[in-house]
Amino acid sequence: MSERTPARERILAAVLHVIGTDGIAAVTNRRIAAQAQVSLGSITYHFPSQTDMLRDALLGFVTEETARLTELAEQYRDHGLSVQDAASLTEQVVRDLGWAAERVAPFELYIQAGRDPALQEAASECFAAYDTLTVTILEALGVPNAAMLAPTLVATIAGLQLRRLATGGAGTDVSTAILLLVGGAQA
Repeated sequence: MSERTPARERILAAVLHVIGTDGIAAVTNRRIAAQAQVSLGSITYHFPSQTDMLRDALLGFVTEETARLTELAEQYRDHGLSVQDAASLTEQVVRDLGWAAERVAPFELYIQAGRDPALQEAASECFAAYDTLTVTILEALGVPNAAMLAPTLVATIAGLQLRRLATGGAGTDVSTAILLLVGGAQA
């Protein structure tokens, strides 16, 4: 990945915004340059291909999101979090995310990774980061088989978020789903 510059960061933010508002097909160098307020040459300087730009946007999103969630988890690690507290906290985090275009974009990028093998490694890294964070929280709670349970929890949360997006907010609350899944794992 190339060095972080203000122009590069604006480009990546523009990519997420455009994907979140109009989808992957709307990502053109010209549109991204206009959205990021950079020259067209700046796009090709920072990203040799559109796949590189999409990959870096996805990885940048998950890096920031994982840092935010890890910081939140660390705040609660020393306070003795129960499974119910963790489920409620997760529900609150999910509600706080909102549905800005930049939050919708990763779903689009995950789907695109299914079509573009060049993006699959980045998508795998994203899910691995969420899995690692989930394992950390589950282990802090004393949940057995945390590594086996984490991908299911991550998929459940992502699926419920996608459902909320598609239905305008309707769907199962995350805390109930987590309590059922984790409660069964502890039995």
